[in-house]
Amino acid sequence: MSQLEPGASSNPFTGAWYKELNSYHWFVLLAASLGWLFDTMDQQLFTLARRPAMLELLHVHAGDPKAAGMVADYAGYSTAIFMIGWAIGGVLFGILGDRIGRVKTMLLSILSYSLFTGLSVFSTGVWDFSFYRFLTGLGVGGEFAVGVALVAEVMPNRARPYALGLLQAASSIGNVTAALIGIGLGRLQGAGAISFAPWRWMFLIGALPAFLVLFIMKRLKEPEGWQAAKDKHAQLGSIGELFSDKWRRNTLVGMTLAFSGVVGLWGIGFFAPDLLSSVLDKTFRAQGMPESMIASQKTLWTGVNSLLQNFGAFLGIGAFTHFTARTGRRPAFAAGYLAAMLATAFTFWKLHTFSDIFWMTPMMGFCQLSLFGGFAIYFPELFPTRLRSTGTSFCYNVGRLIAAVGPFALGTLTSKVYAHTDEPMRYAGITMCSVFLLGLAVLPWAPETMGKPLPE
Repeated sequence: MSQLEPGASSNPFTGAWYKELNSYHWFVLLAASLGWLFDTMDQQLFTLARRPAMLELLHVHAGDPKAAGMVADYAGYSTAIFMIGWAIGGVLFGILGDRIGRVKTMLLSILSYSLFTGLSVFSTGVWDFSFYRFLTGLGVGGEFAVGVALVAEVMPNRARPYALGLLQAASSIGNVTAALIGIGLGRLQGAGAISFAPWRWMFLIGALPAFLVLFIMKRLKEPEGWQAAKDKHAQLGSIGELFSDKWRRNTLVGMTLAFSGVVGLWGIGFFAPDLLSSVLDKTFRAQGMPESMIASQKTLWTGVNSLLQNFGAFLGIGAFTHFTARTGRRPAFAAGYLAAMLATAFTFWKLHTFSDIFWMTPMMGFCQLSLFGGFAIYFPELFPTRLRSTGTSFCYNVGRLIAAVGPFALGTLTSKVYAHTDEPMRYAGITMCSVFLLGLAVLPWAPETMGKPLPE
């Protein structure tokens, strides 16, 4: 804690980390957090809308046993296409973040994911729906890297990991916002108050964050460190330099950590609503609920499930932030990957009754999303200013590009390998949990960055 921020007084702060922040620090943290919050809201709206959208666009009914495999396949395809767009856009926006600045790139990213989310309302089939998701993914992928680079470079050293943890915690608030939207639309659908499918309304609401751009443009400035790097270096944002002798290990470690966590979340955890759907079907039909009410009730309880998952996520990110501040990055990641694997496998194995969602879902969210708090803190610490946005984005998004095989793998396991079982999604999810072992395996090569200033 004796490390001084450049330009700070000779007496370092010894109180709470947040007492080191001035009004501009708080503004930067708020602006970046809102951009990431609405980004993750748009991501989560997709996970909530994916299954009902597939049912409508494929012209099949939830009660049709032959539809289950088809919906699982196409849900996997659309998710993988979204993630590919996310990865490509993330790398491109990450490079832009180093070359034209953090603030300009963040504004472009927010406009992109908001407007293309709105276009999804006009989908008429599976493939145009997937194309709109690809375009949305381009913008969604760019926000994380430039947001964390901006916050990391503006914050005092001691406050940096806590501020980045708060930034990542905003993702769970974005997911909760999406869940509340889903719950509200489910109730409106049940009351007959909306004239077209709730999933289309979700995407319409998801276009609103574009207005955030007007708020952000007024006060944000590029970090002094980036300005200095721009003046000093002719080449910023070089993918090739990420694989130079000096930075190659950091790049490969970060990419592998992200791959393991992203497959765990997007290839397994965010398919939990599909597993929940079968539990809800059995519960509501056992209660004698009319088929006309089941759809709206499933929309409602899928939203509640998301609320619970992200309540756990918020606590998990906070726990990781404080744990890594005391133990270091590598021990925190080791505990996080092990907990994520066990909690996810247990949830997919044991979630059988309606009451299970109230404790299993938050537990899984806590463990899975805690890792993403680690990514926000650790990745900016791996790269110098001239490569920070590019390196962070490359690790997070190329890992995501490779991770696009996750939904394909889950869909294949569900529709083919375990198709003979009563609930193939359950066994597919348990099998996929082995991906968390990869995150554990790479940790011996991960540099420990706790207590060190950002590399320059």
